[in-house]
Amino acid sequence: MQQRYDEISCFIFQQKESIIREFTDRLNEVKDYQHKQELASDLLRYIDMLLECLEYNNSLDCKNCRFISNIRKKTAGIIIKAKALT
Repeated sequence: MQQRYDEISCFIFQQKESIIREFTDRLNEVKDYQHKQELASDLLRYIDMLLECLEYNNSLDCKNCRFISNIRKKTAGIIIKAKALT
């Protein structure tokens, strides 16, 4: 299920969103855990760019971007940390 975030009217978000979706799609397709972990690390870099955005303000777009990015960061972090459990 791919969600649409086109409603967030922010050039920075839209620019990073296409890259994040690409990484997410690849992550979902990869079976090799080492490769999955590498993709999750790359994905985190783009997510962190959104979370550290210098243009952040209290607009609804910024709040939604931050909310979505935090969820994605937690998910990518779980993938990376799961390696320690294997």
